[in-house]
Amino acid sequence: MEIIKTSLNVAGKEILIESGKLAKQANGSCVVRVGDTMVMANAVAASVPKEGTDFMPLTVDYRERGYAAGKIPGGFFKRETKARDSEILVSRLIDRTIRPLFSEYWRNDTQISNIVLSHDGVNDTDIISIIATSVALHVSNIPIAKPVGAVRIGRVDGKFVVNPTLEEQEAGDLDLIVGGTDEAITMVEAGAGELSEAEMIEALNIAKEEIAKICNFIKALPSKEKIAVTEPVIDSSLISEVESETIPKAKEFVTIKDKATRDSAWASFKQDLQARLSEKYPEKSKDIDFIMENVFYKQARELVLTKNVRTDGRTLTEIRPITCEVGYLPRAHGSAVFTRGQTQALASVTLGTPGDMQIMDELTGEYKERFMLNYNFPGFATGEPKPDRGPGRREIGHGALARRGLSAILPSEKDFSYTIRIVSDILESNGSSSMASVCGGCLALFDAGVPVKSACAGIAMGLMKEGDNYVILTDIMGMEDHLGDMDFKVVGTKKGITALQMDIKIAGLTTEIMAKALEQARIGRLEILGKMEAAITEPRKDLSQYAPRMVTIVIPQNKIGGLIGPGGKNIRNIQESTGAKIDIEEDGTVYISSDSSSSLECAKNMVEGLTAEVEVGKTYKGKVTKIMAFGAFVEILPGKEGLVHISKLAKGHVKKVEDVVSEGEEIVVKVDEIDKQGRINLSKTI
Repeated sequence: MEIIKTSLNVAGKEILIESGKLAKQANGSCVVRVGDTMVMANAVAASVPKEGTDFMPLTVDYRERGYAAGKIPGGFFKRETKARDSEILVSRLIDRTIRPLFSEYWRNDTQISNIVLSHDGVNDTDIISIIATSVALHVSNIPIAKPVGAVRIGRVDGKFVVNPTLEEQEAGDLDLIVGGTDEAITMVEAGAGELSEAEMIEALNIAKEEIAKICNFIKALPSKEKIAVTEPVIDSSLISEVESETIPKAKEFVTIKDKATRDSAWASFKQDLQARLSEKYPEKSKDIDFIMENVFYKQARELVLTKNVRTDGRTLTEIRPITCEVGYLPRAHGSAVFTRGQTQALASVTLGTPGDMQIMDELTGEYKERFMLNYNFPGFATGEPKPDRGPGRREIGHGALARRGLSAILPSEKDFSYTIRIVSDILESNGSSSMASVCGGCLALFDAGVPVKSACAGIAMGLMKEGDNYVILTDIMGMEDHLGDMDFKVVGTKKGITALQMDIKIAGLTTEIMAKALEQARIGRLEILGKMEAAITEPRKDLSQYAPRMVTIVIPQNKIGGLIGPGGKNIRNIQESTGAKIDIEEDGTVYISSDSSSSLECAKNMVEGLTAEVEVGKTYKGKVTKIMAFGAFVEILPGKEGLVHISKLAKGHVKKVEDVVSEGEEIVVKVDEIDKQGRINLSKTI
């Protein structure tokens, strides 16, 4: 394929696209550049379908190379190893944008590989990666329905900004990433500072316009002939026979309210029918299973679309029963159990010192993360025996969404300098476990006494759509997520939205449908917040007795070295003698923490003593360190000595210094003068 070099302009920024020069053995490859940020995307697919597969085998990887920012990776191994959380989250953004555009019958192993080749510290890589992926797929022979595009929308000083720089993102109150085709949206990810639903829709419409421009541009690029996708052919007599028995049973089973009972009844029926048809239709068990699952899918959707009835008997806007309990764990600094239907989250809050912050080593530089939220989904939550292999992509994605939603309500680091860690352990799951993590996490923050700005809740919205007919479902359960067309998670307060995440299975959604879903979500969110307020109305006034106590002191930056001391001698001495922990920031902020108030006060006094400035006219209680013929030296602050001349030891004549003071004696002195050479002259108060 010939080398393609072209460019387009999006919101005043030039996007350079090059294909056919690098990685020519991939099915499709390209490099996309904005400023000095460059991402290479490669699309590869097997030439034949994967045998025995009943799903689309798509893998998306996004990786950053240290050399892209002129960095050698940190840690013991000086090379890139497993993907960091931030890389996994970008992989998920790409995957969720393109997945709905593949045929449901595409069964060829497919891999998308994105590599960051250069990073300028100004232009982010996630939007560039989605565009690069779209180009790589378009120029390849891999059959995707149409190109996709993506933009980021920020809001700085009340004005929306398309593809803001990293600096603008920091200053804004919206971080909205939207992916889609020239006609509809396929993916949404957002964090926001309590934006209204109307403001969010306005931002989505801006994104949609820019995405359409990108998609139309990519459409015009050359493309290889696509691999044909063959729909499986199933014996019509087998279809008729299976459907005749399955349809009435499926209609019955989709109305069973209890998940376990419904799953058991359906599994038992499937096993029985398979056994009875195995002799007549040998080696057709996969076809039989496909037909049965298709029937169940259609009957469950028909129940909702034609009768507005849900499997568990709820109305379209009804929320499952909710219970909230706070203070469940006696030793955690804050805890809550949030249960919604058959989904249950145990959330705990642990408060730590600044030294407990997570160190993040990213291409944009190293920084410390003060707020962490870890989401765990063990097998027993769904009654399955599953080994614990650590967090996967799903767990990392769900935890990031819940964290983003709760970040907006946290107090500033200046007002509350603790490091905060929330752990959400999912104990039961039947849909919306990430939103249960938001609700449980918020309750646990209240229980911990963290002075959050307001309560925050999350709700998952669903969609079932056939042609122009569609219904939006509030608080979807697992089966509605599996059989539906959308999983639209909305997090927010009474005032507005703090996070969004949308995944869909159809080719895209209009902003009109999204607007209705957002309004329905707002009503549901307010109902959930009311249930949470019944459990605890505001953050507790005091922290847990088991949480560390902390005070903050700000010292001049030129005093940091003196506080630390040679080889850390001074700071080590304070910590060992008081039992307190001390963390020092580069700007001179000193955090002192301890489980004991007396230890805290003692350490605070020692720090202040080491960093205080001697003031003329102020009195100090000091210790006589040395006696000379002409006077006594007195230490008034740690490492700070002054001289009391013999003439200033008493009112009358003093013959010998030893007649008035002795070494080791504590006396009260006043600072009379600090001369040009920095010498401190004192007088003993009588």
